[in-house]
Amino acid sequence: QVQLVESGGGSVQPGGSLRLSCAASGFVFSGRAMSWYRQAPGKERELVASISSTSGSINYADSVKGRFTISRDNAKNTVYLQMNSLKPEDTAVYYCKARYFDNWGKGTLVTVSS
Repeated sequence: QVQLVESGGGSVQPGGSLRLSCAASGFVFSGRAMSWYRQAPGKERELVASISSTSGSINYADSVKGRFTISRDNAKNTVYLQMNSLKPEDTAVYYCKARYFDNWGKGTLVTVSS
């Protein structure tokens, strides 16, 4: 079955960096676009970034453009989210998702606070 395991979250100060990872299994990873979503306390889940199966097409939410970078390693069945210049409003639980699957992992918590 589809499994998505996010990791790499933590607590950082504003301006800091984190790198999130999502290990995927149960499907042909190299054939699926992948996305990162986040859900802040009291808010709806929102799309942060997406990457096509071959990394040829990448899109970001306006709120993270220029600060976050999504990438993938198809040999490792893993998608990454490099987050730089973090802001308090980036505080959220971050999830990865495979296109056309409804499965979600447990997410990883990112807290940005001074």
